Amino acid sequence: MKLLLAAFPPELGPLLDRPPAGWRVACTGVGALLAAATTARLLAELRPEAVLFIGTCGHYDGRLAIGEAISASEAVAASLAERRGEAYRPEIETTRWVTTLEVPLPSHGVVVPPAITKTREGAALLGTLGAAEHLELTGVYAASHAVGVPVGAALTVVNEVGPDAQAQWKANHAAASLALIGRLRDLKVF
Repeated sequence: MKLLLAAFPPELGPLLDRPPAGWRVACTGVGALLAAATTARLLAELRPEAVLFIGTCGHYDGRLAIGEAISASEAVAASLAERRGEAYRPEIETTRWVTTLEVPLPSHGVVVPPAITKTREGAALLGTLGAAEHLELTGVYAASHAVGVPVGAALTVVNEVGPDAQAQWKANHAAASLALIGRLRDLKVF
């Protein structure tokens, strides 16, 4: 059995009530900390052979566009304070987790800050670490890596990171989530 995760129900759409054969589905909740705790609990309870996270993301710059579907090559924990030199992490802290379950979509690095970035300046700073921004992926990846379960992610770009992100996300997330599910079905991911 494989585990299909998303942050909240609209990102799973019809799969929440009708999971694909051989899959269990669940929501992690929003944010990396809750996603890590929920994923760790589900991994202990269900003991899946693999984890796939699906959801929405924002893009930092012209490498991606709204409507694109991507796979994560890695999940990177970072903050604007770090990028500005106002904070740092201990050298021994893990901040990058690589994908260990491949998804047949174009692959990009995904940055996971502690909160949604709402300025273009912030997008430019974090964009040096990856093409997309997401809130849960480091939590899901950290929990999966901790127990050696292969993990991957398929995300759909629904907004440009910056001042208009929330309005774009609200306008696009539901339809884009359904389109991503359709694309993954077409690719026979599930």
